[in-house]
Amino acid sequence: MHATTGVGGGLSDEQRIESAAHGLLRDLGRLTRALLRAGEFGLTRSEVSVLDALAAAPLRVTELAAHAGMVQPRVTALLQKLEDRELVTRRRCTTDRRAVETSLTPAGRLLLDQGRQRMATALLSALHTTPIDDCERVVCAAQKSVATLAEAMEPEAT
Repeated sequence: MHATTGVGGGLSDEQRIESAAHGLLRDLGRLTRALLRAGEFGLTRSEVSVLDALAAAPLRVTELAAHAGMVQPRVTALLQKLEDRELVTRRRCTTDRRAVETSLTPAGRLLLDQGRQRMATALLSALHTTPIDDCERVVCAAQKSVATLAEAMEPEAT
């Protein structure tokens, strides 16, 4: 239903959301590029995405592909590059010998952790005129907002 309300200048709900979402993808992409530059990972966005997906626990290629929004052959190629750099290891799954699980190596975890720290430092620096408590609130609110939108769009991914 496209109800019209007094809030938002008489716009329908859909028009209000469209107005709020205008430029969201562009701005998220811009922020992602800036954070990856600040993180100085020395990796592509896709490679960092794979490392990030592995941060919580080892995953199978199919799970990684779903998490990263990539096709399996692309993930397999990325994993080979990351394995060559000794950032991930692959081994047969203990519960299903047909499957292969990938996990971060200590070097991969260190690279990810250091990059995240550089990203946090860059965010704090960019918000240098804002009091630290406000910086934390802004970053936490942005993270919660993005998580809420992601959950709404892909509820099964959590």
